[in-house]
Amino acid sequence: CKLTNTAFASGEDIKYDLYLNLGFFNARAGRGSLSVTEANYRGENAYKMVMLFNTSGLAGSLYTVNDTLTSFIDKDIRPLLFTKEAFEGKDYSVERQSYTYDGDKVKIRAFRVMNGKEQFDEVVTTEYCTYDYLSVLPYIRNLDYADMRPGDRHHIRFIAGRKPVNMYVNYQGISSVKANNGKNYEVINLTMTILDDAFSNQKEALKASLTNDENRIPVIIDTTLRIGSIKAVLRDVSGTRHP
Repeated sequence: CKLTNTAFASGEDIKYDLYLNLGFFNARAGRGSLSVTEANYRGENAYKMVMLFNTSGLAGSLYTVNDTLTSFIDKDIRPLLFTKEAFEGKDYSVERQSYTYDGDKVKIRAFRVMNGKEQFDEVVTTEYCTYDYLSVLPYIRNLDYADMRPGDRHHIRFIAGRKPVNMYVNYQGISSVKANNGKNYEVINLTMTILDDAFSNQKEALKASLTNDENRIPVIIDTTLRIGSIKAVLRDVSGTRHP
């Protein structure tokens, strides 16, 4: 499960504009961010990644999204701890997954509280590399796409609840996109298939467009919600690993 990180460094800070798509409503909806800092996790040098999604205005009144996702990953890009505190619609949830490695085995404790009621607190063990909503980003930023063709895919495991499920990172080719900072970027387009009934669109449960350079900056991140989806489009970036 170990990868060498060549894409990002502590101090990276990306700002996003959010767009909410509820089918009948599709418009700018608020602000988001993704930051990386050095951290210590139980005595181990690690990266701490924090992603914020906050809707406002008309979109926020139609469907509130105030999410804080935090991930600690080791220097080999393996997840150590994931937490998600989410206000979505009228629901408030707290989710946590902690990872322990023993040889080729990964033990994951998964916990969730929804609207004050515990939904589960279970431990699962797997022999497969397993990622969550946030740790999957540094993983895909450090994959090698040089020899991939549209339709090629990487298989990993993904956990969004109490058990890991199959996930495929699908390579969709190269294109050019204009971000909200006015710059055009050549990007690597990816979709992530998550074989979990919790996702209404399993084939494209997550989508990302990464700069086709050494930094692999996520220019666009499109995430499925319980109702519709929310898209983050880069507005500003600083602290990148490579100039």
